[in-house]
Amino acid sequence: MKKAKKSFRFYHALIVLLAISLQSCLKKPDLQEEQNSQQQINQVIDHWHEAAAQADFVKYFDLMSDDAVFIGTDATERWDKKAFQAYAKPHFEKGKAWTFVTLERNIMVDSLSQMAWFDELLDTSFKICRGSGVLKKIGEEWKIQHYVLSMTIPNEQSKSVVQIKTQIENDVILKLKTKEK
Repeated sequence: MKKAKKSFRFYHALIVLLAISLQSCLKKPDLQEEQNSQQQINQVIDHWHEAAAQADFVKYFDLMSDDAVFIGTDATERWDKKAFQAYAKPHFEKGKAWTFVTLERNIMVDSLSQMAWFDELLDTSFKICRGSGVLKKIGEEWKIQHYVLSMTIPNEQSKSVVQIKTQIENDVILKLKTKEK
């Protein structure tokens, strides 16, 4: 009988702990916490774009996580942070890297306020571009972990753009299809 009571208490305690753990995993952030996170994230992305416009190499790359990836507009542009720094350094050294002015931004935050993802429309030298990315919270700071920049193409101009890109990108497609895996 004692053994049965101990087993019952053990399993009861286990179920209670499991329920509490599950509840904390499924919790939604309170509205204030989510708004604070979104405000912080907006500031990080704004400061990141400002740092590029001001050619502040250190500030720009400090706002990215160590394992960050930047994907550019060309199909061959996928850089880890170190490779992106090597690509960007000459641009920053000229005193002006690039200027992205945010036209619109949407931010979503996970329920634990540790990860966030966003998309934005930007006014750039390429006209309107779309940026999208992921941020993660490291300690108390939000860092950009992944960013994708893409040019927008008006639907009615898609055919003419495809004609321009066809020869160049056919070569890239062939390389990627025959690349050793």
